[in-house]
Amino acid sequence: MPHLSNANSIGIPFVELQSVDSTNNYARSLIHEGLAHHGLAIYAHEQVQGKGQRGKDWVSEKGENITFSVILNPHPLGISQQFSLNVCVAVAIHKFFSFYAGEDTRIKWPNDLYWQDRKAGGILIENIVGSGGPGTHRWQWAIIGMGININQARFSTELRNPVSLCQITGKKFKPVLLAKELCKYMEENFNQLFSGNFEKMFSTYLSILYKKNEVIKFKKENRVFEATVAGVSATGKLIVKHSIEEEFDFGEIDWLI
Repeated sequence: MPHLSNANSIGIPFVELQSVDSTNNYARSLIHEGLAHHGLAIYAHEQVQGKGQRGKDWVSEKGENITFSVILNPHPLGISQQFSLNVCVAVAIHKFFSFYAGEDTRIKWPNDLYWQDRKAGGILIENIVGSGGPGTHRWQWAIIGMGININQARFSTELRNPVSLCQITGKKFKPVLLAKELCKYMEENFNQLFSGNFEKMFSTYLSILYKKNEVIKFKKENRVFEATVAGVSATGKLIVKHSIEEEFDFGEIDWLI
Protein backbone atom coordinates (compact mmCIF):
# COMPACT_ATOMS: atom_id res chain seq x y z
CA MET A 1 0.00 0.00 0.00
CA PRO A 2 1.58 3.36 -0.97
CA HIS A 3 2.19 6.01 1.63
CA LEU A 4 -0.07 8.79 0.38
CA SER A 5 -0.24 10.93 3.51
CA ASN A 6 1.33 14.34 3.94
CA ALA A 7 5.12 14.17 3.62
CA ASN A 8 5.72 15.78 7.02
CA SER A 9 7.26 13.49 9.62
CA ILE A 10 5.40 12.85 12.87
CA GLY A 11 6.52 15.39 15.44
CA ILE A 12 7.37 18.12 12.94
CA PRO A 13 6.55 20.77 13.97
CA PHE A 14 6.57 20.06 17.71
CA VAL A 15 4.51 22.73 19.47
CA GLU A 16 5.11 23.24 23.21
CA LEU A 17 2.40 24.82 25.37
CA GLN A 18 2.87 25.79 28.99
CA SER A 19 -0.76 25.09 29.86
CA VAL A 20 -3.89 24.00 27.98
CA ASP A 21 -7.23 22.44 28.79
CA SER A 22 -6.57 19.38 26.62
CA THR A 23 -4.05 18.79 23.85
CA ASN A 24 -6.73 16.84 21.95
CA ASN A 25 -9.05 19.85 22.18
CA TYR A 26 -6.26 22.12 20.96
CA ALA A 27 -5.58 19.77 18.05
CA ARG A 28 -9.27 19.71 17.15
CA SER A 29 -9.40 23.51 17.13
CA LEU A 30 -6.45 23.61 14.70
CA ILE A 31 -8.28 21.20 12.40
CA HIS A 32 -11.47 23.30 12.49
CA GLU A 33 -9.45 26.44 11.72
CA GLY A 34 -7.74 24.79 8.75
CA LEU A 35 -4.31 25.02 10.40
CA ALA A 36 -3.62 21.32 10.87
CA HIS A 37 -1.38 19.06 8.86
CA HIS A 38 -0.13 15.52 9.13
CA GLY A 39 2.46 14.95 11.83
CA LEU A 40 1.91 18.10 13.90
CA ALA A 41 2.48 17.40 17.61
CA ILE A 42 1.12 19.46 20.51
CA TYR A 43 2.89 18.99 23.84
CA ALA A 44 1.60 20.51 27.10
CA HIS A 45 3.63 20.96 30.27
CA GLU A 46 0.29 21.28 32.06
CA GLN A 47 -3.05 19.84 30.98
CA VAL A 48 -5.93 20.97 33.21
CA GLN A 49 -8.76 19.02 31.59
CA GLY A 50 -6.99 16.00 30.12
CA LYS A 51 -9.18 13.38 28.47
CA GLY A 52 -9.15 9.66 29.14
CA GLN A 53 -11.12 6.80 27.70
CA ARG A 54 -14.90 6.57 28.12
CA GLY A 55 -15.27 10.17 29.25
CA LYS A 56 -12.85 9.88 32.17
CA ASP A 57 -10.36 12.59 33.12
CA TRP A 58 -6.61 12.11 32.68
CA VAL A 59 -4.93 13.80 35.65
CA SER A 60 -1.23 14.56 35.40
CA GLU A 61 1.13 16.54 37.62
CA LYS A 62 2.46 19.67 35.94
CA GLY A 63 5.79 19.22 34.17
CA GLU A 64 6.29 15.63 35.29
CA ASN A 65 4.79 13.51 32.51
CA ILE A 66 4.21 13.17 28.78
CA THR A 67 0.90 14.77 27.80
CA PHE A 68 0.65 15.39 24.10
CA SER A 69 -1.35 14.84 20.93
CA VAL A 70 -0.39 14.16 17.33
CA ILE A 71 -2.52 14.97 14.31
CA LEU A 72 -2.45 12.35 11.56
CA ASN A 73 -3.87 12.18 8.07
CA PRO A 74 -4.90 8.50 7.87
CA HIS A 75 -5.45 8.44 4.10
CA PRO A 76 -5.67 5.97 2.34
CA LEU A 77 -7.02 4.00 5.33
CA GLY A 78 -10.79 3.72 5.35
CA ILE A 79 -13.15 4.21 8.28
CA SER A 80 -13.40 0.45 8.75
CA GLN A 81 -9.63 0.30 9.40
CA GLN A 82 -9.54 2.50 12.50
CA PHE A 83 -8.32 -0.37 14.66
CA SER A 84 -5.26 -0.71 12.41
CA LEU A 85 -4.16 2.75 13.52
CA ASN A 86 -4.88 1.83 17.13
CA VAL A 87 -2.53 -1.15 16.82
CA CYS A 88 0.11 0.97 15.09
CA VAL A 89 0.17 3.54 17.91
CA ALA A 90 -0.07 1.01 20.77
CA VAL A 91 2.85 -1.03 19.45
CA ALA A 92 4.95 2.14 19.01
CA ILE A 93 4.29 3.25 22.58
CA HIS A 94 5.04 -0.22 23.90
CA LYS A 95 8.36 -0.31 22.04
CA PHE A 96 9.28 3.15 23.35
CA PHE A 97 8.35 2.46 26.99
CA SER A 98 9.75 -1.07 27.18
CA PHE A 99 13.15 0.25 26.04
CA TYR A 100 13.39 1.93 29.46
CA ALA A 101 11.04 -0.17 31.61
CA GLY A 102 11.84 -3.65 30.34
CA GLU A 103 9.95 -6.72 29.26
CA ASP A 104 7.22 -6.43 31.91
CA THR A 105 5.60 -3.76 29.71
CA ARG A 106 2.27 -4.75 28.16
CA ILE A 107 -0.69 -3.28 26.29
CA LYS A 108 -4.03 -3.75 28.04
CA TRP A 109 -6.79 -4.00 25.46
CA PRO A 110 -7.41 -1.87 23.62
CA ASN A 111 -4.58 0.60 24.23
CA ASP A 112 -3.60 1.19 27.86
CA LEU A 113 0.08 0.98 28.73
CA TYR A 114 0.78 -1.34 31.65
CA TRP A 115 3.89 -2.35 33.57
CA GLN A 116 3.29 -5.52 35.53
CA ASP A 117 -0.21 -4.90 36.96
CA ARG A 118 0.06 -1.12 37.10
CA LYS A 119 -1.07 1.50 34.60
CA ALA A 120 1.69 3.67 33.15
CA GLY A 121 -0.20 5.43 30.38
CA GLY A 122 -3.11 5.59 28.01
CA ILE A 123 -4.07 6.49 24.48
CA LEU A 124 -7.19 8.34 23.31
CA ILE A 125 -7.79 8.41 19.56
CA GLU A 126 -10.44 10.83 18.31
CA ASN A 127 -11.42 10.75 14.65
CA ILE A 128 -12.70 13.45 12.33
CA VAL A 129 -14.95 12.00 9.63
CA GLY A 130 -16.39 14.06 6.77
CA SER A 131 -18.23 13.62 3.53
CA GLY A 132 -16.44 11.61 0.87
CA GLY A 133 -19.02 12.18 -1.81
CA PRO A 134 -22.72 11.34 -2.20
CA GLY A 135 -23.68 8.79 0.44
CA THR A 136 -20.10 8.15 1.56
CA HIS A 137 -17.81 9.27 4.38
CA ARG A 138 -14.07 9.80 4.54
CA TRP A 139 -11.75 9.52 7.52
CA GLN A 140 -10.16 12.95 7.37
CA TRP A 141 -8.07 13.22 10.53
CA ALA A 142 -7.04 11.22 13.57
CA ILE A 143 -6.04 12.95 16.81
CA ILE A 144 -3.79 10.68 18.86
CA GLY A 145 -3.80 11.78 22.50
CA MET A 146 -1.18 10.21 24.76
CA GLY A 147 -0.57 10.42 28.49
CA ILE A 148 2.42 8.56 29.93
CA ASN A 149 3.61 8.75 33.55
CA ILE A 150 7.29 9.68 33.58
CA ASN A 151 8.54 11.39 36.75
CA GLN A 152 5.43 11.57 38.93
CA ALA A 153 5.87 9.88 42.31
CA ARG A 154 2.55 10.62 44.01
CA PHE A 155 -0.86 9.95 42.54
CA SER A 156 -4.45 10.52 43.56
CA THR A 157 -5.82 7.83 45.85
CA GLU A 158 -8.72 7.55 43.40
CA LEU A 159 -6.36 5.92 40.91
CA ARG A 160 -6.21 2.21 41.58
CA ASN A 161 -2.83 1.12 40.21
CA PRO A 162 -0.69 3.90 38.69
CA VAL A 163 3.05 3.72 38.08
CA SER A 164 5.63 6.02 36.50
CA LEU A 165 8.83 5.36 34.60
CA CYS A 166 10.78 6.98 37.43
CA GLN A 167 9.24 4.59 39.97
CA ILE A 168 10.17 1.65 37.76
CA THR A 169 13.73 2.67 36.97
CA GLY A 170 14.70 4.94 39.89
CA LYS A 171 15.78 7.58 37.36
CA LYS A 172 14.47 11.03 36.43
CA PHE A 173 13.82 11.88 32.77
CA LYS A 174 13.07 14.92 30.62
CA PRO A 175 9.49 14.33 29.40
CA VAL A 176 9.76 16.68 26.42
CA LEU A 177 12.76 14.82 25.03
CA LEU A 178 11.02 11.48 25.56
CA ALA A 179 7.93 12.74 23.72
CA LYS A 180 10.07 13.70 20.73
CA GLU A 181 11.68 10.26 20.86
CA LEU A 182 8.24 8.64 20.92
CA CYS A 183 7.35 10.55 17.75
CA LYS A 184 10.16 8.70 15.96
CA TYR A 185 8.75 5.32 17.04
CA MET A 186 5.33 6.41 15.79
CA GLU A 187 6.77 7.55 12.46
CA GLU A 188 8.49 4.20 11.99
CA ASN A 189 5.32 2.25 12.72
CA PHE A 190 3.13 4.54 10.64
CA ASN A 191 5.36 3.99 7.62
CA GLN A 192 5.28 0.24 8.20
CA LEU A 193 1.48 0.33 8.34
CA PHE A 194 1.33 2.03 4.97
CA SER A 195 3.86 -0.38 3.52
CA GLY A 196 1.44 -3.24 4.06
CA ASN A 197 2.99 -4.63 7.26
CA PHE A 198 -0.15 -4.57 9.40
CA GLU A 199 -0.21 -8.35 9.91
CA LYS A 200 3.30 -8.30 11.40
CA MET A 201 2.39 -5.35 13.61
CA PHE A 202 -0.85 -7.02 14.70
CA SER A 203 1.09 -10.16 15.60
CA THR A 204 3.33 -8.03 17.81
CA TYR A 205 0.27 -6.44 19.41
CA LEU A 206 -1.12 -9.87 20.30
CA SER A 207 2.23 -10.97 21.72
CA ILE A 208 2.35 -8.02 24.15
CA LEU A 209 -1.30 -8.24 25.19
CA TYR A 210 -1.84 -7.83 28.93
CA LYS A 211 -3.04 -11.03 30.68
CA LYS A 212 -3.10 -13.06 27.47
CA ASN A 213 -3.84 -16.73 28.19
CA GLU A 214 -4.68 -15.90 31.80
CA VAL A 215 -8.05 -16.31 33.54
CA ILE A 216 -9.58 -12.94 34.42
CA LYS A 217 -12.82 -11.94 36.12
CA PHE A 218 -15.02 -9.72 33.93
CA LYS A 219 -18.29 -7.88 34.39
CA LYS A 220 -20.90 -7.11 31.74
CA GLU A 221 -23.84 -5.21 33.16
CA ASN A 222 -25.05 -7.43 36.05
CA ARG A 223 -23.18 -10.50 34.85
CA VAL A 224 -19.84 -11.42 36.46
CA PHE A 225 -17.84 -14.26 34.94
CA GLU A 226 -14.34 -15.67 34.60
CA ALA A 227 -12.74 -16.28 31.23
CA THR A 228 -9.35 -16.70 29.59
CA VAL A 229 -8.03 -13.76 27.56
CA ALA A 230 -7.59 -15.47 24.19
CA GLY A 231 -6.68 -12.50 22.00
CA VAL A 232 -8.15 -9.68 19.95
CA SER A 233 -9.89 -9.90 16.58
CA ALA A 234 -8.60 -8.04 13.54
CA THR A 235 -11.51 -5.61 13.99
CA GLY A 236 -10.51 -4.83 17.57
CA LYS A 237 -12.85 -6.99 19.66
CA LEU A 238 -11.56 -8.70 22.79
CA ILE A 239 -11.81 -12.50 22.50
CA VAL A 240 -12.32 -14.47 25.72
CA LYS A 241 -12.93 -18.17 26.30
CA HIS A 242 -14.74 -20.07 29.04
CA SER A 243 -17.41 -22.65 28.29
CA ILE A 244 -17.84 -20.77 25.01
CA GLU A 245 -15.88 -18.16 23.06
CA GLU A 246 -17.15 -14.59 23.20
CA GLU A 247 -16.13 -11.28 21.63
CA PHE A 248 -16.66 -7.85 23.14
CA ASP A 249 -16.38 -4.31 21.82
CA PHE A 250 -14.57 -1.69 23.87
CA GLY A 251 -16.85 -0.41 26.63
CA GLU A 252 -18.96 -3.58 26.77
CA ILE A 253 -17.14 -5.21 29.70
CA ASP A 254 -15.09 -4.21 32.72
CA TRP A 255 -12.00 -5.97 34.02
CA LEU A 256 -12.31 -6.88 37.70
CA ILE A 257 -8.62 -6.91 38.60
